[in-house]
Amino acid sequence: MSSNNEIFYRLAPFIQDYIYRNKWEELRDIQVAAAEIIFDTDDNLLLTSGTASGKTEAAFLPVITQLWENPSGSVGALYVSPLKALINDQFERLEELLEEADIPVTKWHGDASPTAKKKLVKNPRGIMQTTPESLESLLMRNSSNAYRLFSDLRFVIIDEVHYFMDNDRGLQLLSVLERLQRLIGFVPRRIGLSATLGDCTNAEKWLCMGTNAPCNTPKVHDKNRKVRLSVRFFPLAEKIPNSDSKTLLEQYYEYLYESTHAKRCILFSNSKGEVEENIAHMKRLSEKNHGNDCYLVHHANISPALREFAEKRMKSGELPVCTGATVTLELGIDLGHLERIVQTGCPLTVSGLVQRLGRTGRRGDDVGEMRFAFRWDMSLPPNTFYKEVNWDLVMCAAMILLYTREKWVEPMYLPKLPYSLLYHQTMSILAASGSVQPKELARQVLTLAVFRYVSKDDYLLLLRHMLENGQLERGEDGLMIGEKGEAAVNNYEFLAVFSVPVEYTVRSSAGNGASAEIIGTVQNPFPPKSQFALAGQAWEVTELDKKQQTIYVKKIEGISANMWTDTGNEYVHTKVMKKMLEVLRSDEQYAFFDESARKRLDDIRRLCRNATMSGETESGNELTGGTVFDGERVVVPLSETVFAVFPFLGTRGTMALLYALRERGFQANVWLQRYIPVCIEVQTDMGREALIAALNKIKENGADKYSFRIPENCEIAGKFNDYIPRRLLTKQYIEDYLDTDELKLME
Repeated sequence: MSSNNEIFYRLAPFIQDYIYRNKWEELRDIQVAAAEIIFDTDDNLLLTSGTASGKTEAAFLPVITQLWENPSGSVGALYVSPLKALINDQFERLEELLEEADIPVTKWHGDASPTAKKKLVKNPRGIMQTTPESLESLLMRNSSNAYRLFSDLRFVIIDEVHYFMDNDRGLQLLSVLERLQRLIGFVPRRIGLSATLGDCTNAEKWLCMGTNAPCNTPKVHDKNRKVRLSVRFFPLAEKIPNSDSKTLLEQYYEYLYESTHAKRCILFSNSKGEVEENIAHMKRLSEKNHGNDCYLVHHANISPALREFAEKRMKSGELPVCTGATVTLELGIDLGHLERIVQTGCPLTVSGLVQRLGRTGRRGDDVGEMRFAFRWDMSLPPNTFYKEVNWDLVMCAAMILLYTREKWVEPMYLPKLPYSLLYHQTMSILAASGSVQPKELARQVLTLAVFRYVSKDDYLLLLRHMLENGQLERGEDGLMIGEKGEAAVNNYEFLAVFSVPVEYTVRSSAGNGASAEIIGTVQNPFPPKSQFALAGQAWEVTELDKKQQTIYVKKIEGISANMWTDTGNEYVHTKVMKKMLEVLRSDEQYAFFDESARKRLDDIRRLCRNATMSGETESGNELTGGTVFDGERVVVPLSETVFAVFPFLGTRGTMALLYALRERGFQANVWLQRYIPVCIEVQTDMGREALIAALNKIKENGADKYSFRIPENCEIAGKFNDYIPRRLLTKQYIEDYLDTDELKLME
């Protein structure tokens, strides 16, 4: 690797001045490594490291230097982000860096200045910042401008690669980039920025898809950060409505308040409803304690103006502020110095835990601190043992161990059969071209790298289905968009491949509806006089305009609730499930658990180890099990004919085992707690030994997932699934949702 000084003096003079002006002591290792690769090779580049490690500067410092030394005849660098807020944040940072250089930076998305866009089209140069949807729109509706803008494009910088990788939106981005390459006739270099990844193999494949270029991922070790983790458990009695139960719940909220007030921090939760509930209680306690109202809300249903206000408040200075948030603040928006992260419940993934923890302790030797708070209703009536376990507490312990002891993060999954996107890209290409002969259309679409596993026969089946349903029609010059297809393509929501539920805009009453402030959106058309929570505030509906899909509200005192439908899919990795089993089988007392959490974990361990039932089988033999969670095959008899199978596989492996058991004549269903695949409930007259024998054979011989009988309603969520033949949706479900290779890993 080149020395720090060598790379520094290869940077443009105005960048050197910027570094001096900001009193950087030296370039970081990742910045040196990135500059060396960009300056001395033609490889694609993947930069992966923790939050606030300098990845953005690592990419842009050498890129800007090259654009300054050898100016591009068009936009020279295209920066793609999943969030407009992240674009706005990076825009401000780049503006300062380029203050003395003649390299403009232009935002190009739905909220960006039309004047700035027109100026860029007239004189394309510098850096463009955009989203996948805006790039899709440009190619679909104005390819001549796209060519003009990118005819001499040198670099494509993709931020938050891990966010894009395992979903249709990321595949859409890859499709659009490959279509852009065909338009301009060459392949610009790609640079990917990502949070800490475990195995980078799939990320490298994803980044380079459609380029035929090698990927260089510098092995830069993050300096060991000091972290302070703590897990607290609060036993509640919510089903017993007395003063004691209210006191227990109050203790939970008081802990959240004690952890957040007078701090610069984020209070993360896994649902928007829980965010609203938590912040409402924090505001109440702040008022009760005569504190300042420093609590804000940030999630996808909050208006852009209020989200931007929260972001600016977070990074504006040293004053205390706490923002309740979902995944929207998990990504790399610069929020300044944060003292602490608080999480209610367990993060959805190890990657999410790492991202959220990385938000704090960003200043030199600061300690990164993250507090977890769990609550559980202990007053529920007795139930089957595994339904009395709060599995997310066990999962939290497993995730902390995987990260702190093994530095493991989930590898990203690469979908093989994205049929919803296949429909979308077909319509987008036809919208741009007018009409195309079927063979030429198949060539254009199926040669896109993201569709490399889609067969010609399957594509022909899709096209015929689209013709039958009026999405396409035959013209003299080939296939073209049909009448029903026009309605879909001309809808402003077509550009996005992710589903957005029908929502109502919420406006605060101001006497004049036109000037009423937009608060955000909700999914329910609440009638007048009803109350709900949004943006950390209780509201009462004054008017409902169903035609305009608008709800007018006024502020009220107190705490109200609001729920949103969760449309996302969460997949638990098998390694997380295996670590959970390890936690259950261990006697280790974790230092990051407080006394109440340790006691709860001990109770869970005891509950699982003693999970046996006695009864009589048809032959009169007693069913016994001992401590089955310490055995080789975790099969718990619940009665003579009902059993719980604990394979401790991830979501895809558990679902494959479900169908393998059904194929062998067992009635089986997966029991989920939240999204965790806890066990498979099996009903059979064949007895426990027959079930164990079947599991042994499945583990030894595997299973053919293509022989499984898949119910009609099983499909992977996709925005355009209504336009896809059922046969293809079933094929996609089998290919991308079931993993029979994992069956050999079952307990």
